[in-house]
Amino acid sequence: MAGSRVRVVAALGTAQTLAWASSYYLPALLARPMAAELGVAEPTVFAAFSVALVVSALVGPHSGRRIDRWGGRPVLMATSGLFALGLAAMALASGPIGLFAAWLVMGVAMGSGLYEAAFASLVRLYGQEARGAITGITLIAGFASTVGWPLTAALEHAFGWRGACWAWAGLHLVLGLPLNAWLPRALPTTAAAATDTTTGASGKPPALTAALLAWVFAVSWFISTAMAAHLPRLLSAVGAAPTAVILVSALVGPAQVAGRLLEFGLLRHLHPLHSARAAALMHPLGAALLAVLGAPAVAAFALLHGAGNGILTIAKGTLPLALFGSQGYGQRQGLLVLPARLAQALSPWLFGLLLAGLGTRVLWFSAALALSALAALLLIRVPARTLAETVETSP
Repeated sequence: MAGSRVRVVAALGTAQTLAWASSYYLPALLARPMAAELGVAEPTVFAAFSVALVVSALVGPHSGRRIDRWGGRPVLMATSGLFALGLAAMALASGPIGLFAAWLVMGVAMGSGLYEAAFASLVRLYGQEARGAITGITLIAGFASTVGWPLTAALEHAFGWRGACWAWAGLHLVLGLPLNAWLPRALPTTAAAATDTTTGASGKPPALTAALLAWVFAVSWFISTAMAAHLPRLLSAVGAAPTAVILVSALVGPAQVAGRLLEFGLLRHLHPLHSARAAALMHPLGAALLAVLGAPAVAAFALLHGAGNGILTIAKGTLPLALFGSQGYGQRQGLLVLPARLAQALSPWLFGLLLAGLGTRVLWFSAALALSALAALLLIRVPARTLAETVETSP
């Protein structure tokens, strides 16, 4: 059984690496050549990407409901085809209409094929015991940018941006589709059982807790996306040298993986609410150091922000499971992250405006946002049943 679970995690983690690398991380390297050839401004490409994020937010609950009923295998297999279709449409685009149409398809694929769908698929297979598997796939897919950016750059250099899109589309068919098809079949459930989200693990209506979690996820995704888009510019604004900006920005990825390893090791015996609270404190601590000390604190900021973001990524999957249970998980997960996807779509534009207007004082804004997420997490109580289960499973 343990070996079978390892194979599932390895297959799904690899498929997720492919999905993230060919969607979320694609515009960073291809936006400029796309814009130049299609005759549009570079921000137009990112606007199309933002539209895809909005579409993914709207699709998420529907995709989650289908995973609740049928399991992740058929949904993720269909998503491989959607990713391939969207990337092929992108490669064939001849203007802004074709570009936006391609990203609309990509939005549907992202809403039904990224982390939330993978988490729901694992919960459908393993129920309350899915926490370790969720951590496992985030450990593997945490290298999506590390793998995706160099590969996209090499493909674009060799074949142009259209060739890069065709190559990623082909990889979804020859690699992603078989990997997702390798997932075990889940027994179908009735529609009523799959969509019953009226009670949580504690037996009480989860509306307030769900609202608090939705705020936490929206804040954490807003900050992580803002840092991904503007970190080099922010570090330059505090006086870091150009070489230091590049080196320190590269620390965020390894720090995220380190945070996930910490969750997989020491923190796995704690209720995920406690690890999420610790993680929510890391960005404001790093931001305060950077705001006060300036350039000497850039490495500390990158490490703290990255580690906190890595743990919070796992919390997006494990917290709803621990607080509300596995029944109806997929649909509930889609609803919980819907505000987060919308915040993610607005983040690069809004944070860019704030950075331009406030300069380095924008760090106090991001720190205050993160502290509001921490406050929300502190208002959530650990259900007595899940707390007992955590204690019983500790060594």
